[in-house]
Amino acid sequence: MADDNDTVLDALDWLTLPEVGERIGEAPGRVRRLLDERALVALRRDGVLRVPAAFVDGGRVLPSLRGTVIVLGDVGFTDDEIVVWLFTLEESLGHAPIESLLAGRKAEVRRVAQTLA
Repeated sequence: MADDNDTVLDALDWLTLPEVGERIGEAPGRVRRLLDERALVALRRDGVLRVPAAFVDGGRVLPSLRGTVIVLGDVGFTDDEIVVWLFTLEESLGHAPIESLLAGRKAEVRRVAQTLA
């Protein structure tokens, strides 16, 4: 399974924290607070904290991400597992959960996430 996870993570476009700050018009300290508040999830890639680019949508952090990350954390997912799950085909949705979040359908994603405990 780790190889599958690596494949998913390797396929993503990543932003460094300063790049996230530039895209959303915020200082690096605010980006770190967004991580602390679980509004964003960052993983260490090549020794640097990075955020999947899909988490930044139209110059802002994807609004539905925070609640979804909290639900997944509550069911026991690590940050790595959260990112992998969001970008992996979820049979019950018919696509990767991130696609539903980007389309504004957070309720269906959270409903599925709550069943993963």
